[in-house]
Order: sequence, then C-alpha cells, then structure tokens
Amino acid sequence: MAAPTLSAADAEKLNSLKSSVAALPQISENEKNGFINLIARFLSGEAQHVDWSKIQTPTDEVVVPYDTLKPAPHDPAETKKLLDKLVVLKLNGGLGTTMGCTGPKSVIEVRNGLTFLDLIVIQIENLNKQYGCNVPLLLMNSFNTHDDTQKIVEKYSGANVEIHTFNQSQYPRLVVEDFSPLPSKGVTGKDGWYPPGHGDVFPSLRNSGKLDLLLSQGKEYVFIANSDNLGAVVDLKILNHLVHNKNEYCMEVTPKTMADVKGGTLISYEGRVQLLEIAQVPDEHVNEFKSIEKFKIFNTNNLWANLKAIKRLVEADALKMEIIPNPKEVEGIKVLQLETAAGAAIRFFDNAIGNNVPRSRFLPVKATSDLLLVQSDLYTLEDGFVIRNKARTNPANPSIELGPEFKKVGNFLNRFKSIPSIVELDSLKVTGDVWFGANITLKGKVTIVAKPGAKLEIPDGAVLENKEINGPEDI
Repeated sequence: MAAPTLSAADAEKLNSLKSSVAALPQISENEKNGFINLIARFLSGEAQHVDWSKIQTPTDEVVVPYDTLKPAPHDPAETKKLLDKLVVLKLNGGLGTTMGCTGPKSVIEVRNGLTFLDLIVIQIENLNKQYGCNVPLLLMNSFNTHDDTQKIVEKYSGANVEIHTFNQSQYPRLVVEDFSPLPSKGVTGKDGWYPPGHGDVFPSLRNSGKLDLLLSQGKEYVFIANSDNLGAVVDLKILNHLVHNKNEYCMEVTPKTMADVKGGTLISYEGRVQLLEIAQVPDEHVNEFKSIEKFKIFNTNNLWANLKAIKRLVEADALKMEIIPNPKEVEGIKVLQLETAAGAAIRFFDNAIGNNVPRSRFLPVKATSDLLLVQSDLYTLEDGFVIRNKARTNPANPSIELGPEFKKVGNFLNRFKSIPSIVELDSLKVTGDVWFGANITLKGKVTIVAKPGAKLEIPDGAVLENKEINGPEDI
C-alpha cells in the first residue's frame, strides 16, 4: 500500500504528534502505530468518494436471499464438524450510559432476570451440548468495559463454553486546536482516550494473540455481532454456505423499513461489493439513499469472516476502511476521534457476499422502547433464544415512542407494574408523567399524553384500543 501523501505542513503536524504519542506510557507500540496510521490517512484527505453513476444494485449472487440457502447438514456428526470451525465474537465495548446504567451494556437484564451476556452464554452452551462441539465465545471489550467484564465472566466458569476476552485498541483523543494528544494536556483519566470503533476488531484480534490461538485450534470462521442484538444467534445455514462456497466475508442485511432509512446498505461498485453509508452520500442524493425503493436493504452488523483472510489482510495492512470523524468536547476542549466500522471491510475480502436474512435476526435493544418490546408478550424465551409470538400476524413490530421520563432503565421499570400485552398493538406514544398498572392490554394506535404538571395513572386491567388519552376521563 502506498503511504499517504501529505503537505509539508501536515507532515510536520504528524511528526510532532508522533513524538507526543511515543511518550505516552499507557498504550502499546501496536496501538501507537495504528493511531498514527489512521491520522496519516485522515490528513492525506484519503476519502472514499463514491461516483454515484457507478453504483449498481447487487444481484442475488452478491446479496444471497436467505431462503435460497441449502439446509444445514442433517447428520449431527457433520454439524459438529461445521461448528468446530466456528468462533462467536460479541462486540462488548459499549456502556449502558444512554439507558442510565453503569458498566457494560451487556449486563442489562433483558428478560426473566437474564442479561444479554447470560443469554449469549446459554445459547452457545446449548449448541456445544447438543452437538458435542466446542464453539468458543470471544468478547471484545474496550478499556471502559474491561474490568467489569472480567469480574462478570467469572460467574460462567462452570459453563460449557470457553470464554476469551480481549481489548480493542485505546487511542488518545486528538485536540483540534493544536493537534496534540489530549492525555499529554493533563487529561490523564479515561476521558483522554477513546476506542476507535468496531472496525478495530480485525487488528485487535491479531494484536491480542487470539487470532493465532484460534487458527492453531483449527477454527476457520468468526461470527461477529453486537452484544445487544438479541437476534444475532449462530445460524448453521449461513455457516454451511460460507464454508462450501469459500466466501471470506458475509454481511447479514435485512429489508429496510422507514425506521432504518439511515442504515448503511450494500452496493456493487467497480466489480466489488461495498458498504455505502449515509456519510458518503453526496447531499443531492441523500433522499434517494433514504428511499426504500432503490436501496431496499440495510446492514444489521451481523458479520461473518474467514480467520485466515483476516490474518492475511491485517498483516498486509490492507484494511483501509473509511474513516468516520467523530467530534466531541471534553472539559471544554474540542477533540476529534477517528473511527472505523467493521462492515466497511467487506470490499477488501475475496468472494465477499451479503445475505438477505429475515428481520428476526435483527433485534437490537438501543433504548427502553426496545426493552418494552422484548419484555412483553410479543416474545418468549426458549433455551436462551428470544422467540417472537406467532399470535402476532403483523410481520412488523409495533412502533413505540416513550418520553424522557422512561429513558433510564430504572425509571422505565418503576413506571410499569407489569409490562402491558402488546401483541395487537400498532403504535404507542407516551408523553409526560405516565404510570402503568398491572395487566394492561394495548391494541391498535394508542397515544397517552399527561398534561404538564399532572400525573396520569393507567389503572390495572385497562384495555386501550385506538385511543388518545389526555386524562383519567379518557380511559
């Protein structure tokens, strides 16, 4: 790969940054090099400009429809052989702060007192027991979640799952004003640093030594997914397809709804499959990008990759994923963090494909409105799997909007004596100081708005169907 070309001023900036970073004792040489490479690429203006006229809709060979995949082998011995090639990796670097929780997001209770992590361990344990295989679980932590996760993982020491943890890179935040690392400005705590996005999973797998360890155990594929996506479970049909067709990379995509219009999509571009993110779209084409007609699918961030291919590409420094600049402010100082996304790596792998999977494989919990869905009678829990209730005839989930009073998990749980029945709900919008009793049923379109300064209680056993409620008299 050619080194990025820099102007004299930028080269000086980079050299000065290099010597400041060299003096930071908190991070490894690999991390220092990775950070400087990222900054050099950023300074060179190496942006991925997409020529709109060259974009093509991928064919079914490139984005394979899920229902055309061959069934997984019926013979349990063949299934065991297949699963013994697999590793499951969950992205576990996120904190539950947006939902008002401390510590890793993966330890938020989802259902029946079980956390995301509990469910992941139960699922893999059941696979290992059923087929006598050894599918290990890897957790990629960030420096924000590492210590807590180490303690939490101890509780699974008796489980039939080999659990590995490793940290993704820790990079210094960059002070915009003078292009110096924030930690050298005296911000020595966690605020001086950031994890550079999940695109970092590939170099971090190698730098941690885990990649070579897994290859030495005969592992061939890694299934990477967000720890908060309850639909991201091991799928034998997909694994079987990749092994037989020697696909080095597979991104699971699913049909777009109006809720997903900003999600990245797959395109065919100059003979390769590529991820197109909204940030890369020229302004005049943004509406076209958001339309469901032209770009019908979006990236679920369930990704499958061949471990040997990861090793080859990382060692050749060939994974030049698009850089995502993320401006922040820390203690009144404007800083920049440069990040990359794992999905953008698709164009560097040989024989890469998308797989157009059912929506059930995308069930992320990003907010308490999602928690309401998965804790309700819309789902049940079987062997660690969150299964959708067949009694719901509408393939789409209800749209739920809860006001700021419900944003934190603690407040959300306090405001419901029990989670309402929502199997026949189309949409729910709640605004203001609203409290729910037990055994409530919601159907159709329900809007509940408490008047400013007034507390509105929905009584036990209430059945609300296609109603707009502004006070007790409307119930």
